Amino acid sequence: MVLRFDFKDKIPPFFRNKYILTIIIFIVWVSLLDSNNLITRYKDMKELHKLKIDREYYIKRIEEDKRKLHELKTDNHNLEKFAREQYRMKKPDEDLYIILTPSEDRKNKRSNK
Repeated sequence: MVLRFDFKDKIPPFFRNKYILTIIIFIVWVSLLDSNNLITRYKDMKELHKLKIDREYYIKRIEEDKRKLHELKTDNHNLEKFAREQYRMKKPDEDLYIILTPSEDRKNKRSNK
């Protein structure tokens, strides 16, 4: 009496079907092993969404800067105001007092180190 161990008996009939087996292999391949797998696609879509948000921000910023540049080029009063606020320029007979909020003070201390 010879006992044979047959692997076919241990595999459920559902997995013996070649079509089901092919579909399972295909799903594993597409979801995990392929270079364009689902995980990579998800990360790429997430990055694309972030880049679209950044793009909208920069478009708004460009429009705002164009408007400010136009104001600076067309009006000397705005140019003087910009120079005084941004570059802390002053006339020779003036005194300049700079008042910083605590958060601005911390930023200045960090950037000076």
